[in-house]
Amino acid sequence: MRRGGALERPVIAYETWGTLSRTRDNAVLIFTGLSPSAHACSSPADPAPGWWEEIVGPSRPIDTRRYFVICVNSLGSCFGSTGPASPDPETGEPYRLGFPVLTLEDVATGGAKLLDHLGIERLHTLVGPSMGGMTSLGFAVMYAGRARNMLLISCGARSLPFAIALRSLQREMIRRDPDWAGGSYAPGHGPVTGMQLARKLGMITYRSAQEWEQRFGRERIAEERQTGDPFALDFEIEAYLEAHAQKFTGQFDPNCYLYLSRASDLFDIAEHGGSVEAGLKRVRAERVVVIGVTSDFLFPLHQQRELAAGLRQGCANVVLHELPSIQGHDSFLVDMDRFRPLIREFFEAAG
Repeated sequence: MRRGGALERPVIAYETWGTLSRTRDNAVLIFTGLSPSAHACSSPADPAPGWWEEIVGPSRPIDTRRYFVICVNSLGSCFGSTGPASPDPETGEPYRLGFPVLTLEDVATGGAKLLDHLGIERLHTLVGPSMGGMTSLGFAVMYAGRARNMLLISCGARSLPFAIALRSLQREMIRRDPDWAGGSYAPGHGPVTGMQLARKLGMITYRSAQEWEQRFGRERIAEERQTGDPFALDFEIEAYLEAHAQKFTGQFDPNCYLYLSRASDLFDIAEHGGSVEAGLKRVRAERVVVIGVTSDFLFPLHQQRELAAGLRQGCANVVLHELPSIQGHDSFLVDMDRFRPLIREFFEAAG
């Protein structure tokens, strides 16, 4: 592992769609954000809708009739890949806080090992939204030239203090819940309240005030849903946050959340060259598209501009798109009318 320690026989979970060409030159690798699994798209093996269902699939922007699409579950996650919730081979008990410090470079290495396993020397395209975009940058500097094209969405060369502060508070909410028990909670149990609060703060950072003003305004919840408690839910925006918090409960392991959140904070492309400019200069790709959103305050537009400017030092064809979406950081998951055409255009131009 990049910051010390080692994992014995780690597992990397992944899903694929489409068919690998005889020349093995049509592979597309997707690194995910913090919380998704490898299930980006439905398939006969798993017909449940994927987290990027409107982007990946037959006749969709990332067309599985043309490309062999791979989505990898991040090392450190809890959806099949080895993470803090996985059993330590030496003890049989979950790693918990005995899991080594995780970096996004470790996640990228997991992706590279997967490509080795599949016999794919070079990717047609590397795709990374959010945390996956930073993982993609780490992959590109450590395995220079292994991706012909890159699509980076709502990410940055490193996390800025504002984003670090927000994630730090989320982690503190989890760790201050007594049920976290120093990370030693029993499987299936743990800091429910802390995770719900962290998720609520997360949703606030993923969306925008403009969207919620248009969507909810000051609308109150229906009278029959009110409890009489003067501090209970009163506004629809509160009910929206509560619903997302409840949905998240039990879906994601708290320790895995802590490790991946911290890995996002630790990433800094400047560690691969001495400065952001030097790090980005090491990326080699034929074509790079960077997409940012005006209302994203987790990875603001100036970070996308910094990326595009820095990548032009080593990549001849770099395009930046600035989208006027009001859905904030989550726009790539919900504003399909803006993202679908751009991603389709990218792949059509890439051939």
